[in-house]
Amino acid sequence: MAAKRYEIDDHQWEQIKELFPRAKTGRPGKDNRDMFNAILWIARSGAAWRDLPERYGPWKTVYSRFCKWRDDGSLETIFYALNVEIDDENLMIDSTSVKAHQHSAGAKKGL
Repeated sequence: MAAKRYEIDDHQWEQIKELFPRAKTGRPGKDNRDMFNAILWIARSGAAWRDLPERYGPWKTVYSRFCKWRDDGSLETIFYALNVEIDDENLMIDSTSVKAHQHSAGAKKGL
């Protein structure tokens, strides 16, 4: 499966697929990978829940799954598992330097 923008790849999915809680009763829910990718899409795009693309399903379903995983600690466990391997591809180093004006050195004014 080719990952789309903002989605996890197959290797990352293999790392976390067993960490999602299992449904105890009722009909089978939507695929956990689709739900997790929808949550990532919202987080990375900064869009409102209602602007979720239709390919992920109803936004209310994704939101309720997000709340469930947030409240039971599943999301925290999953993100810790994904952080075990360092991803140097997205590592950023900022080398910006800011020089202070000569008058900001603290000398007495009016000299």
